[in-house]
Amino acid sequence: MRVCWLDVANCQWPVVTGVISSTLRNLLISGLLLLSFYTTFSGAEALAVTHSDNGELVGENSGKALTLDDCLEIALRSNPLILSGYDQYQASRARINTARSWPQPELLLDYPLQPSVFAPRRSEEKFFWVYQTVEFPGRRYLRTRMASLESSENYQDLESLKLSLAYQVKEAFFNLLLAEEQLKYARENLQLNREFTEMVETKHAAGEVSRAEVLRAQVELAKAESMVKRYEIEREILAARLNLLLGRDKNEPIAVSGELHQPFLEMSLEQAREAALKSRPEIKKAEYSLTKMVTLKRQAYLGYFPDFNLGLARHQVEGVRYWDFSLSFSLPLFFWQKRKGEIAEAEALIGSSQKEIQYWQNLVSLEVEESYRQVILCQKQVKLFEENILDKAEEVYQLLLFSYKEGQIGGLDLIEARRTWLESRITHAEYLCQHAISLAALDRAIGRVR
Repeated sequence: MRVCWLDVANCQWPVVTGVISSTLRNLLISGLLLLSFYTTFSGAEALAVTHSDNGELVGENSGKALTLDDCLEIALRSNPLILSGYDQYQASRARINTARSWPQPELLLDYPLQPSVFAPRRSEEKFFWVYQTVEFPGRRYLRTRMASLESSENYQDLESLKLSLAYQVKEAFFNLLLAEEQLKYARENLQLNREFTEMVETKHAAGEVSRAEVLRAQVELAKAESMVKRYEIEREILAARLNLLLGRDKNEPIAVSGELHQPFLEMSLEQAREAALKSRPEIKKAEYSLTKMVTLKRQAYLGYFPDFNLGLARHQVEGVRYWDFSLSFSLPLFFWQKRKGEIAEAEALIGSSQKEIQYWQNLVSLEVEESYRQVILCQKQVKLFEENILDKAEEVYQLLLFSYKEGQIGGLDLIEARRTWLESRITHAEYLCQHAISLAALDRAIGRVR
């Protein structure tokens, strides 16, 4: 009996020739091919729903519309500037360990009284010294404290960057929603213009309207087509901008999901101002800077006190071994002026930091008030359109459309009514977008990312 191997679908199966008939062998091969096809198809299907590097689903769910929270999460995780700021913060954290380190010990081998230049074994006296510098108590702590405060300042820079990025993402997100809303209205207007043009051409064929009515309708139709193309281009530009902020390729397809209409503000101006003074990273950074300058002054005062050098040696003279101990420190006789200058510098920097805190408090208070009043103004405009303009503009258009169908008015009146209705809806969407962006600006002024 002879045994050979058959490679089917990258699998090796023993086939005992001479025993298995040709028909059974063909059925076995067919079954293996079907199994291989099923395995390959299943693997491809599983690959179609795997996750991408940034956590999004690839395949059937790749076209999922992103909400504002999704966009913020992706931006804060993938934007290159945020990643760079985080790396800088990690570098500042690493400097804390450097500042915490102890001075390195020193080793000294001394072979005096050698009979020749290189004859340490024949020396009658030998020293093996170990030196260690012991810093004055508190100096290492203050140095570490300085590095920690610098790291905290760096972290507040990262928080400021997050605030700025969050505002840009919100602005791009709502502008993209506005562009889609405008595009929707423009397409509806285009459809209405087509229907109106067909109606006018039918009336002209029946002799009810003049050729001028037909030409006017065709001109309006061309304007509507041009408006649709303009909003399509604007949507592409805004989508590229949002992709850039999210750290993605600018040409990558993106769909967003959300509402332009945002809840009206319930916070008072004083509450917003108090929250901003507690949360803004610029103020926190200035406070950390003040603490750092105070620590720097303490460090300068501590510089008047010397460090200690401790030494321990194994001393051998003519075969007899001894232990030697040494203690040394520097006398602060010639560096009084240097310490005096360091203390004066620290005091000046403390005053500078105090004034910087005051500046940021005043600036943040002004930013909050401006953003707050802008939100209130946008809310009033939105209410005005929703209560007095939108419904009336649509009602006027519907009445004039009925009158035109009955032959009671001309096409010019209907065109003007449709323009007014379209402009009122687009303007309302713009005010909704301004309101949403003004809320985003208020969040940035307060110090809130979301």
